[in-house]
Amino acid sequence: MQSSLVDPVRQGRIFYIRSARFRALMGMLGGSLLAAGHGGEAHAAGMLETALGAPEGLTIKGEVRSRVEGIDGQFRPRVAEDDAMFSLKTTLQVEYDGGPWRVGGELWDARAYGEKSNSSAGTGEVDALEMVQAYVGVDIPVSGGTKARLTAGRFTMNLGSRRLVARQAFRNSTNAFTGVNVQWKSRAGDQLTVLWAMPHIRLPDDVEGIHDNTVRWDTETTDLQFFGASLTKARVFGGSLELYGYGLAERDSADRPTRNRHLFTPGLRLFRAPKAGQLDYDLEGAYQFGRTRATTAPTDRTNLDVSAYLIHAEAGRTFTSGWQPRLSLDFDMASGDRAKAGTYNRFDTLFGARRFDFGPTGLYGAIGRFNTISGGTRLEVKPSRKSDVMVMYRALWLDSKTDSFSSTGVRDASGRSGSFAGNQFEARYRRTLIPEVLRVDTGVAYLAKGHFLKDAPNAPRTGDTKYGYIDLYFDF
Repeated sequence: MQSSLVDPVRQGRIFYIRSARFRALMGMLGGSLLAAGHGGEAHAAGMLETALGAPEGLTIKGEVRSRVEGIDGQFRPRVAEDDAMFSLKTTLQVEYDGGPWRVGGELWDARAYGEKSNSSAGTGEVDALEMVQAYVGVDIPVSGGTKARLTAGRFTMNLGSRRLVARQAFRNSTNAFTGVNVQWKSRAGDQLTVLWAMPHIRLPDDVEGIHDNTVRWDTETTDLQFFGASLTKARVFGGSLELYGYGLAERDSADRPTRNRHLFTPGLRLFRAPKAGQLDYDLEGAYQFGRTRATTAPTDRTNLDVSAYLIHAEAGRTFTSGWQPRLSLDFDMASGDRAKAGTYNRFDTLFGARRFDFGPTGLYGAIGRFNTISGGTRLEVKPSRKSDVMVMYRALWLDSKTDSFSSTGVRDASGRSGSFAGNQFEARYRRTLIPEVLRVDTGVAYLAKGHFLKDAPNAPRTGDTKYGYIDLYFDF
């Protein structure tokens, strides 16, 4: 029975990963599918909070996500050419709503197993037993159907498109903050968020601690502060208009060398959500200025003037027939450093998520929001109410020939390796197995390397990159 769950995935892959460790981990996931499937039936009899006899106002919910992923034809320099990993993300959220006030918390446990000693896995995959949320909140009295809420303590958050500030969904660990935020929403749908916070520094951040899944509490410091506001106006040009400005203040110290970033990022976004039978769009632009250092080296004391930018443009249409296909055209551009004296041009994505634009992260994650020019097309269909399929193609170029390409770490300081990075193909399938209890998400990515990723001085000679993953989500 276990093989019946795993074999169709093997047969349907568009690539073959050489590592026997990857195939062994696939078997581990098959076992977890069986175990979670039996657990789901028991869960259907009652939610966790019901089983615990939770009083009115108390919400308790949790999730376990198991993942098997593997990569072959690595694009990063100086890491494993092929790798496989089994990871677990377990979350438990508790909140008590006492009317005008509330108190809550969330435990987030992210662990990884089986990766190679020179794996690319880092703090994005491992953050064991962390209290990412511990907050108090109060409703602010307003009239006319308007709602306002203040939250203080530790919290996670999504702002706007999630390209600059996001609670991670695909990534194993998440961004979290300690501070205060105020959220306001009018009856017409207008929204305003104002915040000041200290971003959490995820620990452990050393190779040994990551491989051992060491439990070390994340920390926050006034040496790293994040602040700003986001205003969304509804019913603008048939959609919504968002205006925002975010500041980041980072101070270097002897025990924590940094690039001493002092950045401000204003931007705007005009968007219309997908809906059957109509056109949708998502247009976003942001400019970044301030000062930073080029490296974290203690000897680097030179502050550079920042001038960087981000552009995203997407237009799509959802058709009403059959599987409600949505076809879209996508374009992204994020600046890279030009290596001009006294200036720095690489865009800093702050605390954003990227899976929904650029494909899987984890052991993959080739594309990020800096030194990238990318265009492509996406097709999404819904074969049933319980499943959806997405396929996407992207062509990839460097914005600056002398900077490293996006998240790969591949660089040619001379600029002689050109600007074409390659073509990325991606496919994803998601299905609900038991409503509100059990769901599966599986996908593949193929990076056909272009001239730059093949011939740059530090580019690994490993051939094209192949990647695949299977996620199983169990909600309780």
